[in-house]
Amino acid sequence: MINAHKINKMKKLILASLLLVCGNMLFAQMVKNPVSWTSTAKKIADKTYQIVLTANIEDGWHMYSQSTPDGGPLPTKISLTKNPLVIADGKMKETGKLEKKHEPLFGVDVMQYSDRVEFSQVVKLKANVKTSVDVAVQFMVCDDHQCLPPVTKKFTVALK
Repeated sequence: MINAHKINKMKKLILASLLLVCGNMLFAQMVKNPVSWTSTAKKIADKTYQIVLTANIEDGWHMYSQSTPDGGPLPTKISLTKNPLVIADGKMKETGKLEKKHEPLFGVDVMQYSDRVEFSQVVKLKANVKTSVDVAVQFMVCDDHQCLPPVTKKFTVALK
């Protein structure tokens, strides 16, 4: 015959197991990352480089342009940490198949990319030196059912 102490112990063990399984499932969803990034720098002239950040986006997901209007999802924001040896030349450009879509959830037309998008920035060195540029990309991705919280990805891009 099973006594009350053993039953309570079993209940606690089952509850702890359920919480552990649910916690693992929630954690697995939280770390889902449907975008993989690469970064490169290409010398295009004396003391001039083009920094390229490439986002490869999983099927079914999309990421928003830097020009997504207010009131909608978070637009992609890219910032270069100040480096006294480097000057940004112009604005950050984006290249990919830009899609304009009305998003009923937000009530605005959004500008988004699926599959792949490249962000590029020309920078000039003040002197012929080897240095690097720290870059931060804040972005948000959604599919047809959900949006993931914004993520910031950081890169250190060597200029050689």
